[in-house]
Order: sequence, then C-alpha cells, then structure tokens
Amino acid sequence: MAAHKVLDHKSLLDKVKDEFRFFRSWIDSPLTMGAVSPSGPELARRIASFVPVRAGGRYLELGPGTGVVTKAIFERGVAQRDLTAIEYSPDFCHLLRQRYPGMTTVQGDAYSLRETLGPDSDIRTGSLAAIVSGLPLFTKPVAQRRALILEALDLLEPGAPFIQFSYALVPPVKPEAGLFDLARTDWIWANLPPARVWVYRRPA
Repeated sequence: MAAHKVLDHKSLLDKVKDEFRFFRSWIDSPLTMGAVSPSGPELARRIASFVPVRAGGRYLELGPGTGVVTKAIFERGVAQRDLTAIEYSPDFCHLLRQRYPGMTTVQGDAYSLRETLGPDSDIRTGSLAAIVSGLPLFTKPVAQRRALILEALDLLEPGAPFIQFSYALVPPVKPEAGLFDLARTDWIWANLPPARVWVYRRPA
C-alpha cells in the first residue's frame, strides 16, 4: 500500500511538472503550442485507439510535447523502437529522450516532414502504418495545413490513418473527393478543453 501511494505521488508530481513545462512553453511560443496544457488521458487513449498495431509496423508522431499521447501509443502496443517523434521544442525533445530512450526523437519542424527527417531516414513514401499529430494546425494558414496532410499521406501505407486532434468545430482541412477522406469522433468532454479526433486517409 505504501509503495502504491509513493507511485501515485510521483505520478501526480510528474503531471504537475509537465503542466508547468507545457504552460511555460506556451508563454514562450504560443503559436507553436496551440494549448496551455497537455492532452488529457481520455483524449490520448482515443487518439491511440486509431493506431493499427502490427508486427513490423512503423509509426510517426508529430508534436508529442511532453509525451502524453506517446505513452498512450505505447500502451496500445506499439514498441518504442517502431515510433519516431518529431518535436519542435528542444526542451521537450530532451524530456522525451529521457522518458522513451528506445524511441527516435527528432528535433525540428514537422511542417517540413521529409526535410526534418533527413535523407538518411528509413521513413520513405508508403512506409508508415500511422501518423499521429498533436500539431496546432489552426495556427497555420489553410494552404500550409493541407500541404502537411498531403505530405503525411504520401508517407503512409495505402489506407493508413493520419490522426489529428483539435478543439475546433470544423476540421483542420476539409476532405477532398478522390484525394483524401475524413472521419471524426464525437466530442471528448472529459478533456479540458473538449476536443475531437479527425482521421484522414487516402481513399481505397
């Protein structure tokens, strides 16, 4: 019982520290953060629920922040060695490398996917089983959001999902017939603020 209480206290302390890190980063760069606190556990689990887990699958996470959704992806069954994360904040990259040493963490701009991954990356066209994005897309112009989604879809296997969450009433990018489809969840009211998950795919 005592060990359980110590563990709960440590988890709570880590959560408070993450909230502070996130808020401090938001103060420093509000347009690169998009939110003042990390995603809640219910939202993280819902996002991860769309990740198709299979042996040999490769996965990419954009804008993981402090790693709340990353943790849910691993709890879903993805191995650390199979996930690559692109994070803009050097401080968050340092934190992610400490927490998930088996994951490849790349510091850079996720809006330039191929350039940030670099020529030596083994992530190629059609190689990924899923991409999970926590990027604040609504801080960018529509054309830049659309370009990101199209570049991401090119890296995905046929029919594989690009999974994005937002707090907005409308999708980050509207579906385009023959180019990409879009599905959405209901509102996740347990998250503060309430959010929903948007899933983009190339049409079959």
